[in-house]
Amino acid sequence: MVFSQSNFEKAENLFEQQKWEESQEAFEKILKIDPSNIKVIEYLGDIAGNQKEWDEALLYYGKLKKAKPSEANFHFKYGGALGMKALGVNKFKALGMIDEIKSSFEKAIQLNPKHIEARWALIELYLQLPGIVGGSESKAVKYSNELLKISAVDGHLSRGHIDEYFKRYTKAEQHYKKAIAVGNSRKTYQKLANLYANKMNSPEKAKAVLDEFKKKNDD
Repeated sequence: MVFSQSNFEKAENLFEQQKWEESQEAFEKILKIDPSNIKVIEYLGDIAGNQKEWDEALLYYGKLKKAKPSEANFHFKYGGALGMKALGVNKFKALGMIDEIKSSFEKAIQLNPKHIEARWALIELYLQLPGIVGGSESKAVKYSNELLKISAVDGHLSRGHIDEYFKRYTKAEQHYKKAIAVGNSRKTYQKLANLYANKMNSPEKAKAVLDEFKKKNDD
């Protein structure tokens, strides 16, 4: 047990240092001794994902779903890996994967009604999909509204993201400002600064936003 724990900690440290190949090798050795170790299987799935080995990630996340079907995050990770795989295959093959991607994220929300990342993933999915295969601004807004109830910052950021996607930049600006008022985080200021710099041709406003964040956090 002590030997196994020591090996696990070493593998975990390698993972945290983003030494993917070394951490993979270390976790695979543990898995040979303890083939049903959920945490090890999850780490191997995450390593595969970080290396963009989507089929391998799906293999590990699929095992996790079977072993722990009530764990929301495993459904979310499976859906995420499947979504990334869909981006790299031909359009007809990708179309056949959409329902499973959606249902994976929806299952994560069903199991954990406060799952923030799954809602973000569904918002992105409904924005990116053409209308003919289920893309829908209203569905994206529905999940944004749900986010607003769970996390006001994520709610305002996601609504800003939707407006930015449809080039409603003034509305996006208003939502990002609301996100700043609620969250006051680097991410909220950065989203507004990026909007000014990249979409509204206002580099001076972008600089002012970042300067404001710096000043508030230096005080």
